Amino acid sequence: MEDKQEKSQEEMAKEADSSNIQSEEEELQEEAGGQEPQEAGEEDDREEEGEERREEAGAEEEGGTDGKKLFGRKNKKDKKDEKIEELTDRLTRQMAEFDNFRKRTDKEKSQMYEVGAKDVIEKILPVIDDFERGFGTVEEEDRNDSFVQGMEMVYKKLMAALENIGVKPIEAVGQEFDPDFHNAVMHVEDESFGENIVAEELQKGYTYRGAVVRYSMVKVAN
Repeated sequence: MEDKQEKSQEEMAKEADSSNIQSEEEELQEEAGGQEPQEAGEEDDREEEGEERREEAGAEEEGGTDGKKLFGRKNKKDKKDEKIEELTDRLTRQMAEFDNFRKRTDKEKSQMYEVGAKDVIEKILPVIDDFERGFGTVEEEDRNDSFVQGMEMVYKKLMAALENIGVKPIEAVGQEFDPDFHNAVMHVEDESFGENIVAEELQKGYTYRGAVVRYSMVKVAN
């Protein structure tokens, strides 16, 4: 009896062990079967995500080009370009200012030269007046005198030098009175001259480059 009981107990233990093993195998199979569809689903999800990312990347590239065209990103100036434009503009303004300064300086120099030249000419004119008055007192028979001829040569050279720098005598006698060139100090009744005509020149006037240095002092016929 005891042997039968021991055998039945051993058989029950074996059956329990086998059932445990079967249950474990079933659990393992179930887990393996559950993992395979899960891994397949993960691969599908990964492929879908890759496609979505590629589509998004393509959309971003297209959107970038379209955005540049729409929003004008190509026209956006770089800091270097802005600095170059700023320096170019500054250089242009400085060159214009320098050009204006140069022109203004040249004009001032020219005016100073003309003022200085007029001042020198005004001081020379009395010497010319003395020459002319001296020649007026020389008798006709003394014209061939060497001293008189020498003074005439000096006078002619002086007048030629003044003419070369732009000094010219003002025409007066027989010309209509012009207040821009003539200074009337006397009026005379003379039928041989027309009305308002210069009858006599008392002191010769001169111009320097078209500007009056000294007005002609004249008599005007009524």
